[in-house]
Amino acid sequence: MNSAPGPARGLYADGYENVARTFAAQLETDEVGASLCVYRHGEKVVDLWGGMADRAAGKPWKKDTRIALFSVTKGFAAMALHLLAERGQLEWDAPVAQYWPEFGANGKEGISVATLTAHRGGLPYVDMPLTLAELADDAHEGKVLGALERQRVAWVPGEDQGYHAVTFGMYVKALFEKIAGEPIGPFLRRELFEPLESDVYLGTPPSLDAKIAKLYPPRAPKRIAGMARAALFRPESAESGITRAVVAGVKTKGNSLQKRVFLNPAVGKLGVTAYNRTPARRAALAWASATGSAEGVARTYLPFVDGTHEGKRWFSDAAIAALHPREGWSERDLVLCKPLGWNRGFLKEERHLFSPNLESFGHAGMGGALGWCDPVTGLAWGYVMNKMDWRVRARPCVALCRALYECEALH
Repeated sequence: MNSAPGPARGLYADGYENVARTFAAQLETDEVGASLCVYRHGEKVVDLWGGMADRAAGKPWKKDTRIALFSVTKGFAAMALHLLAERGQLEWDAPVAQYWPEFGANGKEGISVATLTAHRGGLPYVDMPLTLAELADDAHEGKVLGALERQRVAWVPGEDQGYHAVTFGMYVKALFEKIAGEPIGPFLRRELFEPLESDVYLGTPPSLDAKIAKLYPPRAPKRIAGMARAALFRPESAESGITRAVVAGVKTKGNSLQKRVFLNPAVGKLGVTAYNRTPARRAALAWASATGSAEGVARTYLPFVDGTHEGKRWFSDAAIAALHPREGWSERDLVLCKPLGWNRGFLKEERHLFSPNLESFGHAGMGGALGWCDPVTGLAWGYVMNKMDWRVRARPCVALCRALYECEALH
C-alpha cells in the first residue's frame, strides 16, 4: 500500500493513484473534510481521509470520523428488506397490504412491495403536516402510521415515478417492522452492520457523538444563485427542472410536487443541520438519520457484490442477479427532474454518473455522500463529507467515481 498524497492521509493500493490524487486535490479546493474507502473483491484498496471535521473547533477529520448520511440511509433500509426476503419473510411482488393491512386504505391495496420501493407507488409526500421532532419521537408513532395509512396516491401506482425523498423511509420502516416485529435500527446493527464490522448506526448512541463531524450546508443565497444559473444556462439539467417546477408553483399559488415532497415534515429554522442534532441522530429515521464513516458505508455493501463475504453466503445468486437490471426507469423523474432508476429500493443511476456499468447500484445522499457497489468490477465503496454540494448529484462525488474507474487497476 502507498501513502496518500498530501494533504490527504491514509493508504491506497498500486493502480489506484488516480483516485488518490483526485481526492487530495479536492481537499484543497472543494472539501472541508471528507473520506473515501474502496474495496475490490473484498480487499481494501483505497482508504483516504483529510480536512477538518469542525473548523471552528480546530478538529481534524480522522479515519473514523462519521457524518449524518441523509439518503444513503435509504440504501440501508432497502438492505433490511433484502434480508427479510432472503429469509422467506417477504415477497417483492406481494401487495404491501398483505403484510400491513391498514396500508391498503384509499386505493393503495394493489401496490406491491416492488412498486413501492421503486418510487412508483404514487406516495412521494404525506398530506398531514408533520414535524421532524414528531417523527423522531416514538410517542407520535401512532399519528405517523395513521397519516401513512390514510394517504391517497398522487398517481396511478406503477404508471409513473417520482422520488419518495422522505416517505420511502417512512413506509419501508413501517413495513419492515410490521413483518419483523422489531425496530429496524437494532435489527440492521445486529444482523448486518456488526457482522460486517461496519460502524454504521441507524439510531446513533451517545458514545459516538464526539466522532460526528459538523455539517456545512450551502448558504441559501449560494444555492438559489446556483439553481438560477442552471435554469438559464443548463436548461436540460435536473437543477433547472426543479427550479422551473418550483417557480411554476409559486406563480400559480399552487402547492408544487417538490414543495410537498421536501417541506413536510418541517425541520424548522435549523434546516438540514437538524438531522445532525441529537434527537434526529438517536432516532431511526430510515431516510436520513444514519451515521457512519466512509469505511463503514463501504463495508455494508460488501455482501451485495456477489452475495458472499469472507466465506459466508449472505444472499443467493438469484437475489443478487435480480439487482443487476433497472426494474424501474424514468427519463424524467417527476420530483428530481432527471433520468433515474430503481431496483428493490436501490438507486440505479444514469450510466457513467457513478459507474459505467448498469449492473451497479447503491444510494446517494443529499450533499454528496454515497454508498455504492459494482458487481461487474467487484467494487464496493463509501464516500462521506461535511461540505454539502447544492446540486442534485454533487460534483466532488461524481469526480471521485470517474477517477476511480480511470484507475490503472481496473483496466
